[in-house]
Amino acid sequence: MERICVNQIWRYPIKSLGAEKVETVFLREGRTFPGDRVWALTYENSRFDSKNPVWAPCQVFLRGSIAPLFAAVSASTDYKTGFIKFSHPHLEEISLNLDEESDRERFVSWVRPICPQNAPRPSRLCKVEDRGMTDTDYPSISVNSIESLVDLSEKTGVHLNPRRFRGNLWLTGLTPWQELSLIGKKIKIGTSCLQVVEPIVRCNLTKTNEKTGERDVDTLSALEKNYGHKNFGVYCQVLRSGEVSANDLVDIGDN
Repeated sequence: MERICVNQIWRYPIKSLGAEKVETVFLREGRTFPGDRVWALTYENSRFDSKNPVWAPCQVFLRGSIAPLFAAVSASTDYKTGFIKFSHPHLEEISLNLDEESDRERFVSWVRPICPQNAPRPSRLCKVEDRGMTDTDYPSISVNSIESLVDLSEKTGVHLNPRRFRGNLWLTGLTPWQELSLIGKKIKIGTSCLQVVEPIVRCNLTKTNEKTGERDVDTLSALEKNYGHKNFGVYCQVLRSGEVSANDLVDIGDN
């Protein structure tokens, strides 16, 4: 049997903005991926209530599906200081402590030039305590397959980078699209255990080049044409806390 293991680990400090590769993470039972989508960018007249911050659907935030240039933002965290360095090919690099309101305001000013002119203007960064702003109303972690990515790349004729899909854990050793058959199953990764909940239905963000922020591949049409759906990757919930590192073995259990 093919050896299934962790290939890559990613997190995104701000929803749709910033991609950061990490080597190790400690997942906690019933929680979102640590440091992932902690912040989200609201816009003028957004329905998000900053005085009573609770989870909200993606439509109340500025996001990559309507702001493709967001996809080219990279992030790097200095763990000693807590500062996050953000970079983009069209912008000067900036280093911020997002726990400081003044730095959050600086980020909004920094990102404004890459926001669509026909979209609502960015307003402020917001967060919800004790969870990331995932696209699911429950605390989820996304798991994706390198083999599925390779298969989709062959169908599109373009080498697709994992950053297009903004996943947390990337596994290798699965057969292409095997992850979609794991709904309801438990998977042990490192010393943690996750339950696969549902497939991830993809949006326009995946059409966007992670280096340029330009839409250059119609991934959604390719998924629909070749597989009859727009799913890529699966959402999981953490059942048992534990550490996950690159190259850790993965064990697929029963329902």
